[in-house]
Amino acid sequence: MFYQLYELNHAAMSPWRVAADAMRMVYTHPLNPIAETPVGRAMSAGLEVFERTTRRYSKPAFGLDETSINFQTIPVREEVVWKKPFCNLIHFHRALIKEQRNDPKILVVAPISGHYATLLRGTVETLLPSADVYITDWVDARMVPKSDGSFDLDDCVDYIIEMLDVLGPDTHVMAVCQPSVPVLAAIALMETRGDPNTPRSMTLMGGPIDTRINPTAVNKLAEEKPIEWFRDNVIMQVPWPQPGFMREVYPGFLQLSGFMSMNLDKHMTAQKDFYQHLIENDGDSAEKHREFYDEYLAVMDLTAEFYLQTVDVVFIKHALPKGEYMHRGELVDPSAIRNVALLTVEGENDDISGLGQTRAAHDICTHIPDDMRAHYMQPKVGHYGVFNGSRFRSEIAPRILDFMVTHSTQKSTGKKSSPAAKAEKNGAPDKPRLVKSA
Repeated sequence: MFYQLYELNHAAMSPWRVAADAMRMVYTHPLNPIAETPVGRAMSAGLEVFERTTRRYSKPAFGLDETSINFQTIPVREEVVWKKPFCNLIHFHRALIKEQRNDPKILVVAPISGHYATLLRGTVETLLPSADVYITDWVDARMVPKSDGSFDLDDCVDYIIEMLDVLGPDTHVMAVCQPSVPVLAAIALMETRGDPNTPRSMTLMGGPIDTRINPTAVNKLAEEKPIEWFRDNVIMQVPWPQPGFMREVYPGFLQLSGFMSMNLDKHMTAQKDFYQHLIENDGDSAEKHREFYDEYLAVMDLTAEFYLQTVDVVFIKHALPKGEYMHRGELVDPSAIRNVALLTVEGENDDISGLGQTRAAHDICTHIPDDMRAHYMQPKVGHYGVFNGSRFRSEIAPRILDFMVTHSTQKSTGKKSSPAAKAEKNGAPDKPRLVKSA
């Protein structure tokens, strides 16, 4: 009933929200004599904060209509090239002559953790000038009719394999956060089966490969509670009149509440600062706040079966690093990966996936050659900074693109890595070379 009460509360607040927005427009209207007075600005600021606090944030658009290549503006068009009930594969098609460039083709696997794939807008925008980018656009579970079936962690792995088969063998995979586990599992299965569409490289960023290492608050909660606790306390049915009516889900608003509670003081301070910026007519700062929270507060539901299986397999049983991960009765063997280059990226201050959890992929992928693996730790960034922001643009993304280009050449020509790349090696396969920060 909690989900129904949440929806009822949202509906009950709608008239007040509309009234607040209307009054805000009155107080900011240029013909209102008190619009630019301290009283007028304080009233309009308070009304906007109220309206934004009580609204439901819909899925944002990527809005990436163009990119810049060699100082030229190139139009970009979104195309859905593959579709299933719970995911669309979006291609950011750049209006280039095919022969003009030989950029790496990247499949960006977005997190299935409550936020939409548009959270990676900055990631895609940074990659577009140098890569042919595809991204998984996961669908809000409450928008999928129950008649379309279920979606669990096994289905996620199957989806990734299908997408890689569609894109072909010259693809590079970048998994951001949670999908690092299903991506690694999918590639291990493809290598075991001798799939010709196995990608050239995989980049795992801030992912929970082994959550026994430096466990965070999220990891500790999963370990302290039995799976039955999660099933009884966070799984709810989608209320009417949503398309997914009666589907069991882990609601996005619960996931968002958990994330915000970890840094509640920070979010409360941000709201206070936003109010102050509005009063002071600091338009730039206020707009930055709107842009961030329009994205951050837009959340989606996860299917109950996907959420519970992920918690059980990844956070409670640690099946992948223990060598016990089963996919539809087939053992997932990371040591089968021999032909896919591996890059892991972590943030020094990551409070979601602790330092070392992603690097653990090197410990279980024991048969990847030493010159086909690398690890990079970005100083002074948290979880979000691993895949977005100024340090991602200036320090992380160039390393990722360089890694992909290097191993595209290696796989296509059969050549070994350059002397410079060899010089970066650091020990045996279970000790990946460390890509040093600038």
